[in-house]
Amino acid sequence: MKIGELASATATNVETVRYYEKIGLLPAPARTNGNYRSYGVAHLQRLSFIRRARDLGFSLDAVRDLLALTDDREKPCQAVDEIASRHLSEVERKISDLAAMRDELRVVIGNCRHGTVGDCKIIETLGPRVRPDPK
Repeated sequence: MKIGELASATATNVETVRYYEKIGLLPAPARTNGNYRSYGVAHLQRLSFIRRARDLGFSLDAVRDLLALTDDREKPCQAVDEIASRHLSEVERKISDLAAMRDELRVVIGNCRHGTVGDCKIIETLGPRVRPDPK
């Protein structure tokens, strides 16, 4: 299949497919007589794996590590578990950070008195915090 077909089948931008080839996540395909890229089922499966991992928020380095592990299917999956567990910890940290941001925004918005911008508590909260002079 051509690059556009591969991209379409995996909901991936053509430039992203080329980028994944460039950085070695996706092996270079064979070329046709007309010098077009010719992708096979293995490319489709690998790109689908990459896309799903990226959709779940795995970094490119983590995807590279996971792909290396999938290339040796006899290895124990402990390394895969470790990668996924580290990522889950990061996701949970981000969720916690987002929840704290949400709570702070609710407080800031709750302080709004619907007056003028000059008296706006939201603008005041977002502005620089002036520290008292220690003198």
